[in-house]
Amino acid sequence: MIHTKIVETNITVIGPGVERLTALNAKTFKDEVAALINGGATQIVIDFQEVNFLDSSGLGALVGVLKKIGHRGDLVVAGLNSDVQQMFRICRMDRVFTVYSNAEEALRMMVEAG
Repeated sequence: MIHTKIVETNITVIGPGVERLTALNAKTFKDEVAALINGGATQIVIDFQEVNFLDSSGLGALVGVLKKIGHRGDLVVAGLNSDVQQMFRICRMDRVFTVYSNAEEALRMMVEAG
């Protein structure tokens, strides 16, 4: 389901691989990202560029992934369209996650933070 690419030395960019992250696929998304974390991924950018809808199950999966990575690394989100961004604001997830306008900006900031 997810699409990944590793850039720099240890930054993994993940695309959810779906247009709608909902109850139908949120668990699979969470499990696949958790497997990457278990495999050693510590710097993760979730690129929502191709996601046009996110429900509470999708947000729950994202929070679960954030808890999984814990203090072992960083997880940021990027590329939120207006509808997904609004869901983040309504649920106050914009206060929980660092949000970048696109994956390139997120990568640049993570590399600089080094």
